[in-house]
Amino acid sequence: MIYAVVELTISDQASFDAYAKQAGAALVKYGAKPEAMSTEPTQIEGAGAAPGRMVLLSFPDKAAALGWIEDPELREVHALRRASGDCRIRLIG
Repeated sequence: MIYAVVELTISDQASFDAYAKQAGAALVKYGAKPEAMSTEPTQIEGAGAAPGRMVLLSFPDKAAALGWIEDPELREVHALRRASGDCRIRLIG
């Protein structure tokens, strides 16, 4: 099991809404599951502002996580997420 930590601060709600409609199917394709989500994450240490939204995703393995982010068929889905605001995704595990 590997986890992806997604940090997103939305500046274009329309792009995010379009992304959200397609995100579930894109995740299912790679066996991913949302484990936790917050629209009000609390920063307890470190400098800088907390993101507006955080999501913890689980993937069966690193290959699945990389397949999800690199899949050419999902290019437009990922583009919608990127267009919706500032986004960072990190793998842990």
